[in-house]
Amino acid sequence: MKADSAQLAQPDEALERLAIDTIRTLAMDAVQKANSGHPGTPMAMAPVAYTLWRDFVRYDPDTPDWPNRDRFVLSVGHASMLLYAVLHLALVKEIDPDGKPTGRPAVGLDDIKQFRQLGSKTPGHPEYRMTTGVETTTGPLGQGCGNSVGMAIAERALASHFNRDGFKLFDHNIYVLCGDGDMMEGVSSEAASLAGHLALSNLCWIYDSNHISIEGSTELAFTEDVGKRFEGYGWNVIQVDDANDTRAVARAIAAFRDAHDRPTLIVIRSVIGWGSPRAGSEKAHGEPLGEDNVRATKKAYGWPEGAQFLVPDGVAEAFNAAVAGRGRPAREAWEETLARYRESFPAEAREMDLLRRGKLPSDWQATIPTFPPDAVGLASRDSGGKVLNAIAPHVPLLIGGAADLSPSTKTSLTFQGAGSFGKNDHSGRNMHFGVREHAMGSIANGMALSYLRSYTGTFLVFADYMRAPIRLAAIMELPVVFVFTHDSIGVGEDGPTHQPIEHLATLRAIPGLDTIRPGDANEVAAAWKVALSHSNEPTALILSRQAIPTLDRRKYASADALEKGGYILGDAERGAPEIILIGTGSELPMVVAAHEKLASEGVRSRVVSLPSWFLFEKQADAYRESVFPDAVRARLAVEQGGSMGWDRYVGHDGGTITMKTFGASAPLAKLQEKFGFTVDNICAVARDLIEKNK
Repeated sequence: MKADSAQLAQPDEALERLAIDTIRTLAMDAVQKANSGHPGTPMAMAPVAYTLWRDFVRYDPDTPDWPNRDRFVLSVGHASMLLYAVLHLALVKEIDPDGKPTGRPAVGLDDIKQFRQLGSKTPGHPEYRMTTGVETTTGPLGQGCGNSVGMAIAERALASHFNRDGFKLFDHNIYVLCGDGDMMEGVSSEAASLAGHLALSNLCWIYDSNHISIEGSTELAFTEDVGKRFEGYGWNVIQVDDANDTRAVARAIAAFRDAHDRPTLIVIRSVIGWGSPRAGSEKAHGEPLGEDNVRATKKAYGWPEGAQFLVPDGVAEAFNAAVAGRGRPAREAWEETLARYRESFPAEAREMDLLRRGKLPSDWQATIPTFPPDAVGLASRDSGGKVLNAIAPHVPLLIGGAADLSPSTKTSLTFQGAGSFGKNDHSGRNMHFGVREHAMGSIANGMALSYLRSYTGTFLVFADYMRAPIRLAAIMELPVVFVFTHDSIGVGEDGPTHQPIEHLATLRAIPGLDTIRPGDANEVAAAWKVALSHSNEPTALILSRQAIPTLDRRKYASADALEKGGYILGDAERGAPEIILIGTGSELPMVVAAHEKLASEGVRSRVVSLPSWFLFEKQADAYRESVFPDAVRARLAVEQGGSMGWDRYVGHDGGTITMKTFGASAPLAKLQEKFGFTVDNICAVARDLIEKNK
């Protein structure tokens, strides 16, 4: 549909033009000074961003972490100077990681002058935690779109959980600026489909349809009717013919706010680098304009050609007055409501305080089970489900689900009242993401950015589909829990396509991600404790499909030692060990059995459980030396995954029993025999290593 002709407040047109051109020239100057960046989209979409923030975004520049603020997500992260210029002109104040004001601007003019420079608050793409006012790290196209769906879900969940009659604490909107690249990436399609299904009417994507990408015109590869696609998703679609028509832009956003039954896509036609001699070219999109073109563009704007980083008197003050004039009274009214809420609902108010600080209730570990020794045991996906359902009733906003695999991943919340989050019921704790792994990860990040404790579930082999959001969770230091089951050739008959080989190594390679592969049910319990104790790291929990014996912890070390990442599970009875046997996951009990067989033959071995390399590397040198004494050179790691990375623990003199090929379709016992994962083979390799190191 076209934006309607509703009458809106008419701003001072001269001041409006001055402010818009200030955004444009700041972007040009910053990119030119850095000799790097993308000036085109900030120039073209300056009128849209200006109108959105001046007239609609509910935001208090003095309190940028107010929980019920509207969120603005710049999914076109390469257009970062647009966001930095807006934050600068809105006079947003900086807060530190604890939410305390620093007395500095979130983005000062000197910060803009340091665009894309080492240590600046204005990196090439917006970075969460680095710059106040940046709601999420964007860069990989489509991720901001996915995050926004998670934020919209979170608003609905928070409103359902906390709002009461006469106490509306959560009712904010999420605005996203996205582009052709976002629309080409599959993650945005997955996310938009789910948003339409859930009728998230608090979500508005503003699509800059400029028909330009890095390679040139989108006619090269992208000619679909995006609006019709989104109508098929169940979105309200509004067309605006000219990004410079701020009245039409305002009418479109007003129409979004009047729509209460579905999300809204506003398709805005723009000319990239508007006003530039290179307008409409890929050069305006992806490169500095050049000094001569900058001067010529400023001349076209009626701007002083030689002026750099010019903010005319009164522009920032007027913009701040508009944003704060709407946002500050709303924030003050919210705080008054919260004060009354504390009196009527003190327990819920305390719970909200914990969420805002990223803390969990004091009793969240109270009912975590301890599992008795069992020679047959449980698949760690099964024990994982039991532990999750023991914890979740004590963590009310622990919300998650699987990519249509919860019966297999055991990630459903099954306790009384857990329910499902759906179009007409936002109180449910189970998310149904559908077969959308990529969007699932991105949405979970958005949920975590809005106070929820989110988790996801799928098979480990499908971590490939989720790598981008997992990596971004680590960059943003979000405590999302990514549950991966069916973690090895133990998948059996499903064959090589479903048997992960390289996946553990690729997850362990992500800085800041705690990848934990527990070796029995009690290690699973300890792993969930660790995962939810993290406040600034995501966790990948790696769980088995097949049963794993539950070790006798009266005979072997407590699983609580998992918090150190690796620990001595069992040791030689007399004297120093001749060999160290290392295991994780489903192979750990197999290693224990080999240890016991070797002991019966008079061979002294030590068993080390090493479920988390991430946590183990954080331990003091003395502790790591106590687990892996340098004097013991014979070491053997056993894991049904690739060998990459194990050299750091087994050294040049040790060895591994790992996968060197893809798997095969066969019953598990046949696969274990074929690939050497048997007690007899572990013992044989161990003896060879001992002999080699004599």
